[in-house]
Amino acid sequence: MNKELSKKKQQHYIIDCDIHHDFPSPDVILPYLSDRWREHHLTYGFKEHHGFVHSFGLYPPVSPFASRQDGWPHNGARPGTDLEFMKAQHLESNNVKYGILNTLFPVQTQLNDEYARALARAVNDWQIKEWLEKDSRLRASIIVPYENPEFAVEEIERVGKHPGFVQIMLLCRSKEPLGRRKYWPIYEAAEAYGLPIGMHIINGGMHGNTSSGWHSYYSEVHTSLSPGAQVQVVSLVCEGVFKRFPKLRVVLIEAGFAWVPSLMWRLDKQYVKLKSELPHLKRLPSEYIREHFRFTTQPMEEPTVPKHFYHILEHLGSDDLLLFATDYPHWDFDDPLKSFPVKIEQELKQKIYYKNAESIYDFKKGEIR
Repeated sequence: MNKELSKKKQQHYIIDCDIHHDFPSPDVILPYLSDRWREHHLTYGFKEHHGFVHSFGLYPPVSPFASRQDGWPHNGARPGTDLEFMKAQHLESNNVKYGILNTLFPVQTQLNDEYARALARAVNDWQIKEWLEKDSRLRASIIVPYENPEFAVEEIERVGKHPGFVQIMLLCRSKEPLGRRKYWPIYEAAEAYGLPIGMHIINGGMHGNTSSGWHSYYSEVHTSLSPGAQVQVVSLVCEGVFKRFPKLRVVLIEAGFAWVPSLMWRLDKQYVKLKSELPHLKRLPSEYIREHFRFTTQPMEEPTVPKHFYHILEHLGSDDLLLFATDYPHWDFDDPLKSFPVKIEQELKQKIYYKNAESIYDFKKGEIR
């Protein structure tokens, strides 16, 4: 065992709240589709709101699939497709007690609702058979066609009690702000099944990257992903989602967290001046945010002056808000040993690395093996 691996083994275990897995080839999904939708899939394929995004590629050719250079399995498979490779490179070497799998397979952006329904079912069955049943450390997000809440609830009811699924996956660039009543049946089902909503940033989706359209450069896109999450926070709070669903929790994944304090300050200020418009809110927006939202650490915020990182944690106003994530196997992966720009106290480190996640996710609702 090399020194680096030995050093990692001595650390407290981690719960990784964002691991990306993928299909080794498009054909892998075929056995999980019915005959009708298998034929549709092979004959017509994806039809998305912004299909050209996938035509030209979401990521630069220099970083295919947004992977780190050593994330490619030795058998030549795509990153995130080989469980044995993932186990050796990440789960075991980084002492991962639980890892939450988040696939970004384009189910939610399909124009054909029935096709999206079939894809979601197939993806979840694939997750169960090829991942959850093969390693007891793995958990996953339920993929749902959330632009059709009826179908989304149907899928939650189908697999929501499976011990391997610990949250419901939505993407930040939805057709409408996610606080709208259209989506409330999903939150009702999430609350009923005791499942948080995981909300992942996405490059693409139902709208352009910005309020003015599409960026020119990947650097712009990658830097500007957080605003897509910020508008959803504001929507969920102002629309009264948490007044209606007081037990609901939302985990923002890969959206950063340094922006959260300033957003809370600004929203509180506007609420005080305009509260007559929001009589359904009984508390300051920041109180709803601190109670109902959690934020993954990757991408880790790194101020130019390292000690300012403490200021971010202080301004968040709670030690409970951050959940550790690596974004494995992507190029901006955060190594558990090197993520934080400053040395933090052991108690806080334990909360971020695993205790906060254990308080949000039900990892014990059943062991796979």
